[in-house]
This record gives sequence, structure tokens and C-alpha cells, in this order.
Amino acid sequence: MTENIIMVEDEAQNDRIDKVISLENEEWSRSQVQQWIKEGHVLVNGRTIKPNYKCSLGDKIEITLPDPELLDVVPEEMNLDIYYEDSDVLVVNKPKGMVVHPAPGHHSGTLVNGLMAHCKDLSGINGVLRPGIVHRIDKDTSGLLMVAKNDLAHESLVQQLVDKTVTRKYKAIVHGVIPHDQGTIDAPIGRDKRERQSMTVTDDNSKTAVTHFNVIERFKEFTFVECRLETGRTHQIRVHMKYIGYPLAGDPKYGPKKTLPLDGQALHAGVLGFIHPRTKEYLEFEAPLPDEFVSLLEQLKSN
Repeated sequence: MTENIIMVEDEAQNDRIDKVISLENEEWSRSQVQQWIKEGHVLVNGRTIKPNYKCSLGDKIEITLPDPELLDVVPEEMNLDIYYEDSDVLVVNKPKGMVVHPAPGHHSGTLVNGLMAHCKDLSGINGVLRPGIVHRIDKDTSGLLMVAKNDLAHESLVQQLVDKTVTRKYKAIVHGVIPHDQGTIDAPIGRDKRERQSMTVTDDNSKTAVTHFNVIERFKEFTFVECRLETGRTHQIRVHMKYIGYPLAGDPKYGPKKTLPLDGQALHAGVLGFIHPRTKEYLEFEAPLPDEFVSLLEQLKSN
């Protein structure tokens, strides 16, 4: 059993409890929360309530969830692009179109399925469906990921992410011509209340998010940029670049409908650096742009 406690603050007053709870975790849908309430897994101030309960300031919400049914993650042989590997960590270059870990609708063909076949020793901190996974990149984002092969490595790498000492640089193509050479976007990101599957810049139930960017090259209607993450929120670069008026080319969720002929956003996690959990040596890796990305840049240069 896992227990979660939420204390109702000002911004959640008078909101329905299913809405308040679903905003706490991107993987909790309102319909799922309503089912938990009906099954008695949710208490407010020690009492059961109905799904339409309106929250009051200071309410203590206790969510006690049964352990999820274990799903078998089947190892699948894949031609993984491994950049580095030792007994503690592994760095892999994920191709565009690959999901990182199993989830509803994606039980096979994920990076985790391939990792399970490649090596038997992965950290167990994130559970059976996400062994070794310390951080993620979106399905249609290509690039480098660090993977923990034991719990010591996992804890060290997660702490480095918390301490903002991991180097993460992305290359992206955005709509519009950015006039200044560099900038910093410091804007909190939270779930979009109007569209649960999307993130947005908001002060409500949000977390600090900081992205630094540099212009690499300008084109007629687009700009090629490098973005450096200081924090790592869901869809951070995609949300931040949209926020300042330069959404990513090809982004089906945050970009304009009229865009470049791409299957997903033009975003590549090209540079990854961290301190090795055991040796304490700083390691940094760089993956070149995928062929599709290079072809697109050549096309923009010729226009």
C-alpha cells in the first residue's frame, strides 16, 4: 500500500476533490480518482466522502492506494545505441519515436524492454515498470539518457538532478526568428487545467522551471537554437518556447498546425554530463543530430 497526503491550500478551496487529487500526479486521471473515492481509498479529515466533495482550506486528504498489479516487462532484443556503460551507469542514445518505459498502450517496444534484454542489473527504485530510469525524454524527442544499474547509482544521479548539476543541452528548431542571441526563461510549469494531457506556464499547482537558450542560426521563418535545462519539468522546452512565442517545429501538442513536414517536435537531447556515482569523475557525452534533423536544417538553409 502507498499513502499520499495533500493539504488543501488557498488555490484549491471550493474545487472538487477529484480535480484537486488528479492535479497532484500526471498519471492520475479524474475518472481513476473517482473510482478510488468510491472504493474508499480517499479520506478527508479521516472520513470518506463523495467524488463531488468541495474542498475547504486546511482539509487533510489521505489517499491510500493498493499496490498495482505487477506487469511483466518482457526483455526484447534491440540494437541499442550505447554511448557508455560500466557496472553502475549506462548512457544510451534513444531514437525518435521510442517510448522510454511501459505504460498503458505501450507494453512493448520501449527502451526499458530493450534495456532488460541488454543487461540484467538495473536499479529497482522506480519499480518494475521503470527499472533504471532516472529521467525521461518524450517519445518523439531523440537523444541521450542516463540509466542507473544499481540503487546507489540511482540515488546519486537523482540527487544530481535535484542539485541541478547535470548538464542537459538540447538542439531544437522553433517557429519564428528570435532577434536576440540568448535568453533565460524562468516561468513555473504545471498541468493545464483545461487540457489534462498538456502542461502550461501557470502559478497554480506548478513547479519552478528554468530554461536557458542560445541562437545557433536564423532562417527565413525559423530559428535553430540550443536549450540548456536548469530544471527538468514535463515538456519543459516545448512549453517554455511556446510561452515566449517561438513554439517547436513539428510539435503536435504545443505548436501551430501549419509547420514543417515532421513526425513530432524537432528536439534532440544532444549533450549529457554528470558526475559518476562511484568514481566522482565528471563524464560528458554528445550525440550528433539525427539524419532527419540534419536534412531539415539543410532544407531551411536552401530556402
